[in-house]
Amino acid sequence: MIGVADTSVRSSLLPAITTDAPTHVELTWIENKIEFWIRFGREAAEQILDRRRRVVSFAPDSVFAFVRWTSNDYGTALSRLDIVRAVRTGERCQTLPFVRPGGDILLRADGWPKVERVLQLIDAIEARDIDATDVSPDHWRHVHNRLTVGEAPRAYDMQQHRAFLLRREIGA
Repeated sequence: MIGVADTSVRSSLLPAITTDAPTHVELTWIENKIEFWIRFGREAAEQILDRRRRVVSFAPDSVFAFVRWTSNDYGTALSRLDIVRAVRTGERCQTLPFVRPGGDILLRADGWPKVERVLQLIDAIEARDIDATDVSPDHWRHVHNRLTVGEAPRAYDMQQHRAFLLRREIGA
């Protein structure tokens, strides 16, 4: 009897454990003070907390860009842009403020000059009619590494994008 009860408890908990939970990002907008926003990403859900705060959710494996900017009486205090892949339940991840549970950080840019450069690169990719959410994660890592050492990253073109989409399609 005890073994039967244990099995039923385990089987009823199994769907809850294997179901992938979304990644939640808390956004705040206080004009000229705190501006946390999503530059790109496919939001799965949105919850409005009040007129200045909301929480957006992303499905596992989706990619989004999270921009954080704050200022104080002396000017800009923080400029940061993170391109993040939402993780699956139980998957290892890096912690990131205002992102629960965290994510796979593909790119991190600190300081306005680097943030501005990444925003320009995103604009250039979108100008080629490529959705930034569908860009190869390896490209975002490449951009991160090149910016970290002060080098210019290679451009992301349609041929590279097609190759990535085909690799993803066949599961390579």
